[in-house]
Amino acid sequence: MRLALTHSLEAGDRLGKTIYNENGKILLRQGVTLTDRMIGRLSEFHITYVYIEDPDTDDIESHYPITEELRTSAVQSIKKSFATAQDSDTMKKGFVFDKSANEMTSIVRSIMDELRNHKEAISLLSDVFTYDDYIFTHSLNVTMYALALGKQLQLPYSKLEQLGIGAILHDVGKMMVPRDVLLKPGRLSNSEFELIKTHAEAGFELLRSSSQIPLVAAHCAFQHHERMDGSGYPRGLAGDEIHYFGKILAVADVFDAVTSNRVYRAAMLPHEGLEILYSGAGTLFDQEMVEAFRKCIAIYPNGLSVELNDGRKGIVVSQNPALCDRPIIRIFEEDGYEIEQKYDIDLSEQLSVVVKNCDTISVG
Repeated sequence: MRLALTHSLEAGDRLGKTIYNENGKILLRQGVTLTDRMIGRLSEFHITYVYIEDPDTDDIESHYPITEELRTSAVQSIKKSFATAQDSDTMKKGFVFDKSANEMTSIVRSIMDELRNHKEAISLLSDVFTYDDYIFTHSLNVTMYALALGKQLQLPYSKLEQLGIGAILHDVGKMMVPRDVLLKPGRLSNSEFELIKTHAEAGFELLRSSSQIPLVAAHCAFQHHERMDGSGYPRGLAGDEIHYFGKILAVADVFDAVTSNRVYRAAMLPHEGLEILYSGAGTLFDQEMVEAFRKCIAIYPNGLSVELNDGRKGIVVSQNPALCDRPIIRIFEEDGYEIEQKYDIDLSEQLSVVVKNCDTISVG
């Protein structure tokens, strides 16, 4: 299968990966022949990319880091906890999270276990799914990215668990922001952005009032928008004033934000999201964190069409775990012509060859 831009799809293409909604319900099943109406619906759901079947790439697979059952369960638990906090009065909010702390901890441990068994670099393009409210899926994605980064940084299990709890709850303060502002599809006014910024401190106050949530998790909510040069919010912390977990969350949060489908913006590909991080490495984001994160993610996901610096074109077949920017490529085109005998090359063995451009329209 290969990755394709939704707007490049044509009636008759066959879907390569099942599409779910955030409740785990199947919207379009793998193997279905797409119609113009289905393609239109994908666009309405703001899905930027999908996997489609292709006879030359039918052996290419892409695996989501956790099971569909765990993903659905986690999103629903996050949604329930956030909604309960939103509906409770101020005096009861800490108690709400006392009750949900065990559930959140159990989910984080399950994610950690499944990530431990997932030997490939993290790719969240693997299973496309839609969502009614970005915040819940974002919270799960940030948790997976943060745990992968924490593992790369060799944090011990107990610290990873605390990091995971902080990550899964880092945006809970957004429940205190008016929904019309939170979900506004257009550009925010200055006053609306000031409202959005209150979520960091609101989340901190909410989480620290719970006797069952680690205080460091509350600081994840408080500091995930702080930046190394002091330009972040809510307190304008800089450098080592920012907690180690806050620096991890900053990287994971921004990367997922720019690589996710949004109402007002198409999702970037992972290599584009990584460029955003590198452009701010050392100023906005911790340099060590960005370098470590690069080793955690599939920069060029399986099924992605690429052009190499020698002019050849192909599709990413699989990953080299220790060298996430040097995958295995199936060559389809040389000198501007499709070749009859396709062949695979391993970029970890051909160091003079690099990916020059990426595309999501089939080559050849």
